[in-house]
Amino acid sequence: MPKDLVVILTALNLEYQAVRRKLTDPQAHRHERGTRFEVGTVQGTSCRVALGLTNKGNHSAAVIAERAIQEFSPVAVLFVGVAGALGDAARLGDVVMATHVYAYHGGTSEDDGLKARPRVWEAAHGISQLGSHLARVDDWADDRSGHGRTPQVRFGAIAAGEVVQNSTISAEARWIRQHYNDALAIEMEAAGVAQAGHLNGAPVAVIRGISDRADGTKNSAKDRNWQPRAAANAAAFAARLAVELMGEQEQIAMSQADGAHTADRLKEHVSNTAHNSTVGIMAGSVKESSVYLNADPKVTSPADLVEELDGFGEQLKRHHSEGVLDDDTYRAGVAELGLARRAARENTPESSKRATMALKRLRGLIAEFPELVTGLAPLVAAAGDSS
Repeated sequence: MPKDLVVILTALNLEYQAVRRKLTDPQAHRHERGTRFEVGTVQGTSCRVALGLTNKGNHSAAVIAERAIQEFSPVAVLFVGVAGALGDAARLGDVVMATHVYAYHGGTSEDDGLKARPRVWEAAHGISQLGSHLARVDDWADDRSGHGRTPQVRFGAIAAGEVVQNSTISAEARWIRQHYNDALAIEMEAAGVAQAGHLNGAPVAVIRGISDRADGTKNSAKDRNWQPRAAANAAAFAARLAVELMGEQEQIAMSQADGAHTADRLKEHVSNTAHNSTVGIMAGSVKESSVYLNADPKVTSPADLVEELDGFGEQLKRHHSEGVLDDDTYRAGVAELGLARRAARENTPESSKRATMALKRLRGLIAEFPELVTGLAPLVAAAGDSS
């Protein structure tokens, strides 16, 4: 299956609902072992997201993350929700994106006390760089005035354990702050998701909204007020990150498709020899001993372009019915083609750009199918020429 979506996982239903509100038309998707996901698109975009619920704890999170990675082959896995703050660097409502994750319940008990033996997973470099860029741009928050202060994105370590931490004075709380004094937040699932991503080669980003200070105020009125706000902030940043990740993936796919198309064109050469002379031949393409005459579609108006796009839609349908295109790729391709058709009808410079971008995203989806890529190429050019 092509890498055409981002997986977002949450531990709590409150967090799940915060992400789900970011999606358009989520559809149920059942894993063969019964785990249920919902697949939708981020509102106002073509970015597809598979959303799942892990429930509490690192072990449960690792199992569900493993299933999600195997089921969807995602561009990345984002673990999203709320966490308690350690220290004063992150304020309530801020978002913490993990630069690395500590599994802090590793240790050895000796006569002079418990010695830390953590496992540590670093965030993928590309995701960290993209997250930092989005934080600098600072336009991801939903409501920049409704609560008096725009949430900020903080980058640092997140500590993941097996118990709820709700004290600053307990023996364990003091031990954590002594051995993991650089951690910005503490929670119970990130280590499991990070391990699943590591074992499967899937990039993982852990994104947490700060809902409390792990100081005995969990389940208080203040916590009940901040928890949904923190979850909403984490979901907003994660949705924007997912869109940007898919945009980068589409650019990579288009670049690879362009490179493959150029290489194929360089291979297409015919020499007809007559009395030691070379005769040229005009053709759309040459494969071995066969010559193909492929005339570009005659697009002279938006109506012509829409008609040609309809024709390409029939090609997609035929490839899907023949089993060449899988269901997910076909649905995503039809969605992009629909965006291009609607934009072409508007016939404005801005709509022309939208049509071109939709067709380029479609080209990324079908990059593995040379016949479709070749048929789409003149439509991309025609859409651009209409601007």
